[in-house]
Amino acid sequence: MASSTRLISRLTLVTGGGSGIGRAVCQRFASEGASVVVADISEESAQDTLASLQSEQRGQAHMWAAVDVSSKDSIQKLVSGIQTHYFQPPSVCVNAAGITQDDFLLNMEEEQFDRVIQINLKGSFLVTQAVAQALLACGASKGSIITVGSIVGKVGNIGQINYAASKAGVQGLTRTAAKELSRFGIRCNCVLPGFITTPMTDKVPEKVLSKMKTLVPLGRMGEPAEVADVCAFLASDDSRYVTGASIEVTGGLFMG
Repeated sequence: MASSTRLISRLTLVTGGGSGIGRAVCQRFASEGASVVVADISEESAQDTLASLQSEQRGQAHMWAAVDVSSKDSIQKLVSGIQTHYFQPPSVCVNAAGITQDDFLLNMEEEQFDRVIQINLKGSFLVTQAVAQALLACGASKGSIITVGSIVGKVGNIGQINYAASKAGVQGLTRTAAKELSRFGIRCNCVLPGFITTPMTDKVPEKVLSKMKTLVPLGRMGEPAEVADVCAFLASDDSRYVTGASIEVTGGLFMG
């Protein structure tokens, strides 16, 4: 059972917080006492997530914000807006914003490849950079930055060459950031979900999903809340000696 106060007094930023894994992370962090900034390109989705958050701890306050993670200006506006509102930068950040534009290698358009890289990989870089710079500028003694990768970035997947490349890049980015930022007390870790029930997988035909489930030793799709559980661990002091790690949340898929 989660501690109700493990993240109390933590200010957390979650990109892609409007749906799927990002929404589950926002809800889990709020339930553990954090103040949550729900950031998403969809204002309506961010507001829907905000309305679902618990706010039972003294001083706990949530907000939503619109952001385009592929835009440095948008991210800088987001981080400065958080600092203006809370008088501090977020000490915890989860990069959960991501998209898919699937097609086979032989058919994929350059624009499809570029857009997925811009959101999934460049977006993770820009957000990580902005949050780390803000933490250093205010003299913070610690922070936790979590990127949401994918098991696909480790093993590949047919029809997802752009997505696999972006998520492999996210892992490399996270490990390098961990090496560079550890001396400032900022930990960086990556979560690698497997087949998770989200709006992304809603687009997958049922016969494909059924085939996927046969490949998972636990015999089912994962839930966003199960990824959020791992993010909460990485955000908390329970993981204070963990940095540069990639933690698989896959039900045993592709073990080894």
